[in-house]
Amino acid sequence: MPKEFHRSRRVEEQIQRLLAELLRREVKDPRVGSVTITAVEVSRDLSHAKVFFLPFDTARPVEQVSAALASASGFLRLHLRKLLKMRQAPELHFVLDETIDKAAHLSSLINAAVASDVARHVDDPEPAEPAESAATPEKPAP
Repeated sequence: MPKEFHRSRRVEEQIQRLLAELLRREVKDPRVGSVTITAVEVSRDLSHAKVFFLPFDTARPVEQVSAALASASGFLRLHLRKLLKMRQAPELHFVLDETIDKAAHLSSLINAAVASDVARHVDDPEPAEPAESAATPEKPAP
């Protein structure tokens, strides 16, 4: 089992906070719009960072937002290096976060399964007999 790196986790959390602030205050590209940084994963050697994002504005194409973030990555990396006081900031790779879509899909599958169970129960007029009453023999009356 690989040893867990606490420094990497601290750097991930700090990068997430700083990127959110930099995107809100410093990036002037209108293609970016409002973006939420949901997570950051850094490599063990801190040379690469995968930044997961979600755009708020659904009218903008995701490809456009992703391209804008990629073009701003050098600017963001420079500011991160200064703010984190690191010799070299990680190279930023922006990735669309699909966990919310996946969670919504799983939720809809669960709801469909529950609805089909309820429909099957309504169609079955005779309820199943509990297993306990069938397994216990009746005691004769004294």
